[in-house]
Amino acid sequence: MASRFWRWYADREFYKWEKTVLWDMIETYRRPRSFAPLISIYVAAFYTGVVGAAVTEQLYKEKYWEEHPGEAVPLMRPKFYWGPWRVMNGEVPPSK
Repeated sequence: MASRFWRWYADREFYKWEKTVLWDMIETYRRPRSFAPLISIYVAAFYTGVVGAAVTEQLYKEKYWEEHPGEAVPLMRPKFYWGPWRVMNGEVPPSK
């Protein structure tokens, strides 16, 4: 019985370093983090912007119709673009 115990103890001590080496090698190869939360946030932000733009344009049209009933609504100037605006009176000028 004692020899069996010492054999078990010796095997355990001898093979312990192999277990740690193997697990240390495997532990470095972890599964990469998922991009699903990031992609879902981007999709939600995109559609929030689309809905926001549609609501803003509809409010613009309703306000214009209240002030000018029966007229065609001109194009709405972009909110966050401060560059040159080439549309005059709701009509795109002819190309030269």
